[in-house]
Amino acid sequence: MSQRLPTLDEQLCFSLYGASLAINRAYKPLLDALEITYPQYLVLSALWESDGLSVGAIAERLGLDSSNVTPLVKRMEGAGLITRVRNPADERQVVVSLTAHGRDLQVRSACLGQTLFTAAGMSVDRLVQLNKDVQAFRDSVARFVSDAAEA
Repeated sequence: MSQRLPTLDEQLCFSLYGASLAINRAYKPLLDALEITYPQYLVLSALWESDGLSVGAIAERLGLDSSNVTPLVKRMEGAGLITRVRNPADERQVVVSLTAHGRDLQVRSACLGQTLFTAAGMSVDRLVQLNKDVQAFRDSVARFVSDAAEA
């Protein structure tokens, strides 16, 4: 007897994927008005938390490889959002810092979070708890993957 396979709607991975797509669609017009992409918004968010991060630290914070972040920050530098300088203590390290324009976008991007709260139609407390639950799930899966790679 074969085991019944879950439908797409019963698969958490599909629900998370769909939620991510829906959020990106809700954010797109707002990001377009700011003239940034979602990955650029994530880099800016990391720098708004802690300015002057290395490319490697940004990559780690976002769960990406440095090789994916480097071209992104180069484009952002060209757009006047950030500056990149070599760390004098370690020439291999590139430090990324916000420009005045990059800092200005923090206030202008506040509409993103408000849009998500409005679109969700859930209480702030419920969304905060949902975020905590998703983060715990993400961390558990990341540990599983890391442990499997070490085995």
